[in-house]
Amino acid sequence: MKLLLDFLVQEPEDPFNRYAVAMELMKSDKQRAVEHLEVLLSEHAKYLPTYYQLAQLYFDADALEEAEKVYLKGIELAESQKNQKIEAELRGAYRMLLEDMEEY
Repeated sequence: MKLLLDFLVQEPEDPFNRYAVAMELMKSDKQRAVEHLEVLLSEHAKYLPTYYQLAQLYFDADALEEAEKVYLKGIELAESQKNQKIEAELRGAYRMLLEDMEEY
């Protein structure tokens, strides 16, 4: 983790460095992982991997409306970037979210 944080300090403009920190934090501190992913979303909105991970963390925390917003933005971005693989992953996860929301 220290090495990842060092990379983030050395190159804060590289979105992968913050993403890597967030992925590592998901193992031990989901709230801090959310914070890093939210920063990524605001500072690097075109960094597509952020959307699935952040929406999933919101989903896990029962913040279903927030998860829905992030999934929809991610789907839109994946479409605009013509990234069919990530678009399909986001659509699949979004469908699962909608099914879960119907149960409430």
